[in-house]
Amino acid sequence: MIDYLILGGGSAGCVLAARLSEDAGKAVCLVEAGRDISLATMPADIRSRYPGRAYLDLTNIWQQLKARISEPAMLRRYEQARLLGGGSAINALMANRGAPADYDEWETLGAQGWNWQACLPYFRKLETDCDFADADDSGLHGANGPLRIQRAPSARISPFVRAVLHTLKQQGYALRADQNGPWQNGTFIGSIAVSAAGERTPTSVCYLDDAVRARPNLIIRTGEIGVRVLFDGRRASGARIIRGDGTHHELQANCVIICSGAIHSPALLIRSGIGPADELAALGIGIRAHREGVGRNLMEHPSIAVSAFLPRAARTPFLDEHHEQAIVRFSSGLAGTVPGDMHGAILSRSGWHSVGYRLGTMFFWVNKSYSRGRLTLKSTNPFDEPEVDFAMLSDPRDLERLKLALRLGAKTLAAPSMAAHCDALFPSSYSPRVAAIAVPGRWNALQRGTLSALLDIAGPFRAALVRHIVAQGVTLNELLTDDTAMTHFVTRAVGGTWHPSGTCRMGAADDPLAVTDSRGAVYGVEGLHVCDASLMPSIPCANTNVPTIMIAERIADLLRGRTGAG
Repeated sequence: MIDYLILGGGSAGCVLAARLSEDAGKAVCLVEAGRDISLATMPADIRSRYPGRAYLDLTNIWQQLKARISEPAMLRRYEQARLLGGGSAINALMANRGAPADYDEWETLGAQGWNWQACLPYFRKLETDCDFADADDSGLHGANGPLRIQRAPSARISPFVRAVLHTLKQQGYALRADQNGPWQNGTFIGSIAVSAAGERTPTSVCYLDDAVRARPNLIIRTGEIGVRVLFDGRRASGARIIRGDGTHHELQANCVIICSGAIHSPALLIRSGIGPADELAALGIGIRAHREGVGRNLMEHPSIAVSAFLPRAARTPFLDEHHEQAIVRFSSGLAGTVPGDMHGAILSRSGWHSVGYRLGTMFFWVNKSYSRGRLTLKSTNPFDEPEVDFAMLSDPRDLERLKLALRLGAKTLAAPSMAAHCDALFPSSYSPRVAAIAVPGRWNALQRGTLSALLDIAGPFRAALVRHIVAQGVTLNELLTDDTAMTHFVTRAVGGTWHPSGTCRMGAADDPLAVTDSRGAVYGVEGLHVCDASLMPSIPCANTNVPTIMIAERIADLLRGRTGAG
């Protein structure tokens, strides 16, 4: 009999498997839909500290998953990892935590015990911070955790990024030492998670290392999908699993933990009879527990960007270096928002390819977003992706703050101090067109090579070339002088940041939209838990990978009856 059956081997699932199997008397089984990724089997695109290609490989993602971002009629591919290690195997490697107030807010919203003081020990437990763990006595940093964190050394910061930091300092945004230090506005060299060799370390590597994988009480099954949770009365008793060849089998367990991410965890709950009663009835699924909040509270960080052509002298000389080298954190000051509610990533290059190498970008997102979307099922078939509607910008505060960010980016890159470092500014976003042209292939390579050569030789015609071919006729001047045009552009061009969260949120027992209690235990049934970013009651002001790992570290201790990080 399996003691802990973990359905989903992403950032959270791998952490749980490693921590729960520390007890040699407990049998742990981890089931992952995608393939295994270990230290020995990581391909070069995943291993690289420049993470620009991993998410373009269709074998790494759920190929049919699409989402509505802002405009209801527009569906876009929405890249979510499908391999062991999940998002940590294809993401941008950013290792930041968010604001202490984010976690105090979780407790205020009903997630009892998830305040900053309770979460901080787990942030410390998960990391080895190579720059700050032994450098001060703040108590903020860990020195012995599986995830190794560092910042790019000064010598490897690109000329473009260095110039943007200088310009932002002139605008009042001081360069500060530690993105994971005291919560302040300013600029920071970005915290990234890489090995001592400078390579990616997904949780399938840094948590499920060779020693952990060798444990006799841990089984890892890849290429298998959880169809639905099995029940004995009200108690979860296992799961029905489908293999890649279409055959099924059943696994029996004392405790089932769903770790399939904010898109697929609620889908699995609904297929198991846990969700809104009307939706279950429409799908012909027997109601195990009516939980109105399953699939609701869908959150993301909406994004927009400003880019520019980089003269040769401004380009990075280190092609293998991480591209998101620095960030700016600032406050919008908009009514009903929090300090540090805005984030700008300063990119030394804007893509893995030749065109991206010639473009620098300030990529902005709303750090604390208030728009909420919803996820619903189209069928009971586990291979049919759910309908995902982020409804980004449905809260007007999110729209207004992206417009504010676009103005800040334009002001910064157009400053006199940037004149030698960039040219031909334009508004940008990660649009379907940008994603399509980035896919490896001969035809795309020919198009990119031709455009790169034209950009280099265009001289006084470069701005026109950028306007007509890259920006498709949209200019920054038009947007900055016409608020209606700005609103239209942002609404149409807004993208996400691959930070879906909140769809099985923690909350109080009397909250009709809460799906789990503060231990991740699903209301209305027994023996069933959720552990991933879907538990988040509100979105943190951070890339969500490290907060998700923190959640898994703490849930592991709660499942084992421990009260503090050990």
